[in-house]
Amino acid sequence: MPLFRVLYLDMNSFFASVEQHLDPALRGRPVAITAVDSDAGACVAASYEAKAYGVKTGTRVADARRLCPGIVFRPSRHRLYVRFNLAVADVLDRHAELTHIRSVDEFQLALSGEAQTLDGAAELVARLKAAVATEVGPCLRFSAGVGPNHLLAKLAGKLEKPNGFQWLSAENMPGRIAHLALDDLPGISRAMKDRLMRAGVYDVVQLCQLDPRHARMIWRSVEGERFVRMLQGMDIPLTATQRGGFGNSKILSPEFRDPLRAYMVGRWLVEKATARLRRDGRVAGRFSLSVSMLAGPVWSRGVSCFPNQDTAFFLRLHRALWRSLWRNVRPGRVIAVGVQLGDVSLLGERQGDLLKPLAPAERTRGEQVSAAVDQINARFGDGAITYGINTPHPGFFERG
Repeated sequence: MPLFRVLYLDMNSFFASVEQHLDPALRGRPVAITAVDSDAGACVAASYEAKAYGVKTGTRVADARRLCPGIVFRPSRHRLYVRFNLAVADVLDRHAELTHIRSVDEFQLALSGEAQTLDGAAELVARLKAAVATEVGPCLRFSAGVGPNHLLAKLAGKLEKPNGFQWLSAENMPGRIAHLALDDLPGISRAMKDRLMRAGVYDVVQLCQLDPRHARMIWRSVEGERFVRMLQGMDIPLTATQRGGFGNSKILSPEFRDPLRAYMVGRWLVEKATARLRRDGRVAGRFSLSVSMLAGPVWSRGVSCFPNQDTAFFLRLHRALWRSLWRNVRPGRVIAVGVQLGDVSLLGERQGDLLKPLAPAERTRGEQVSAAVDQINARFGDGAITYGINTPHPGFFERG
């Protein structure tokens, strides 16, 4: 069984599910979301109860009433759905490695360690489903897919709805998606489908078996070659075996822009980044801090160090760099903070030196403490133990 790199989550009937979560009287009933409150309008989303009657995105309101006489209409509330999107993102990010919010109802996560196996990925998906149901709402469910790249993970996530879990890789391709039409694939427009058919590619199986160099000619771009190689199971976006670094950054809300509060947010970002570093079995030999002032340039400094994954050690570096910033700049209001762990390598490949005689994969005392903290937080909840005082910042943060 291959290693899986990407987990893709697709929320099921997200808009309608949010409305059913907020109004228990709607649960189990057919619900449609409309942009315009009139029979001339169309449904922008529908619950699975409504879909069972043939109501779907784009169905006219008048037709939806005819297809499903008991349907309930609710006006679209986009800001509300964005708030729930961020609530789900926050849960996912605390339990796994959220890398992209792809849309208002789609999320992409990176897999590492045991989660790269099929059993490990299935266990992670089960934990995420339970966490979203408990912390956001039981009506909010998602279908999940894993694959060696984001394209196959996304396709896998569409195969079993609602609340499903599927996988795609070179081992079950192209047979597992042979039933799909060419324009069912993300990125294949009607014009591209016509171009493929003119080139003699009539179905998904033929596309998967296409020589990637021929695909480049059909697309008239290297993107065609990349697309076909991903269909064939190649790990296109994650080809490098060594990561450039692990980093978190946050644009601060107004109430967090005081330098002291910004410093505390920075401590929280260090804890998040180092936990991800350990989860991926890696060590970092450089720490960098960047601080953007509301009035003034971006201040950025870095320092090299013995490769390690000890949170307390990097928090000391973080404090030292903030002191340097304070001595030289005296920052006013801070608009953004970012931390970066660089010069990353595998823990198992680390070599000790005269000052730190370590065997490969052997952890320092501080690293052992950090790993124990990870285990406790995984069992009792994120933040059950912290490294002194920090200030979590609400919402999703950008990640390097």
